[in-house]
Amino acid sequence: MIVTLTPNPSVDRTVTLAGELRRGAVQRAEAVTSQAGGKGVNISRAAVSAEVATLAVLPADPDDPFVHELHAARIPCEPVPPAGPMRVNVTISEPDGTTTKLNSPGATVAASDLASLAETVTRHAGGADWVVLAGSLPPGAPDGWYAELVARLRGRGVRVAVDTSDAPLRELVARLADGAPHLMKPNGEELASFTGDDPVLLEADPAAAARAAGSLVAAGVDEVLVTLGPHGAVLVNADGAWHASPPPTTVVSTVGAGDSSLFGYLLGDLRRQPPDQRLALAVAYGSAAAGLPGTTIPRPSQVDVALVPVREILLTPEG
Repeated sequence: MIVTLTPNPSVDRTVTLAGELRRGAVQRAEAVTSQAGGKGVNISRAAVSAEVATLAVLPADPDDPFVHELHAARIPCEPVPPAGPMRVNVTISEPDGTTTKLNSPGATVAASDLASLAETVTRHAGGADWVVLAGSLPPGAPDGWYAELVARLRGRGVRVAVDTSDAPLRELVARLADGAPHLMKPNGEELASFTGDDPVLLEADPAAAARAAGSLVAAGVDEVLVTLGPHGAVLVNADGAWHASPPPTTVVSTVGAGDSSLFGYLLGDLRRQPPDQRLALAVAYGSAAAGLPGTTIPRPSQVDVALVPVREILLTPEG
């Protein structure tokens, strides 16, 4: 079972343009779609499609249309009140696959709200194979909240995966000695934000990304999955490092691709696959998502892991 926590969920609205985005111009949208989203919600959506037991925990009023949409999609969820109005994130999608995201900050939370979320996640964690803490933190949440929750969950013997960015990510890395996640999933830019490396270099050079991710493993993280956009992904753990290249893909929208990659990796783990196969499944899921519009999460029938080549990276000080 995968329990997901999305502390800052959103209605993901995608505006599809027929041509290139032109600043300052009036353009007509070809299509507009909306979907209940957020990183953890997307992972739970992928789990339902793959017939994997899941529970999505999020701050919301039980009667919010967002929650009703999850119920309609048969996504098990536990809304935790109180909650402010649901934020709306807008993605502008161009024909060549370029996506521009405009993310709202979300409703401000109080310490009591965060305590309710943490208690709910902890209560359900005992029967879970993985607990996934995913996405940004809402206004009012301290930057170290994920780090504190990881330590709390690890103290109860729960396997924890974290996918976040900016200050919450940096604070998590600063506190790895107090409780490191079992799995972290940064992208190249997020990895560079605390290693000091060039993010463009990390995305283009899997060996450089693997070396940078190795610093997290040395600090106590069991496994680090680094997504590299068109360059696939790398996986690093105490036993080695691997790089998977994506299959040929016509990119439609990259929104949700990272969430799909993380689910693919967790699915491989639930199947007890070895590291290289877990990585291949992660890249297959992420590539399938990139070929779909908006925040569409791929179904298993749309994922072809046979098209993903994986090679081992032999790490040396020079790379």
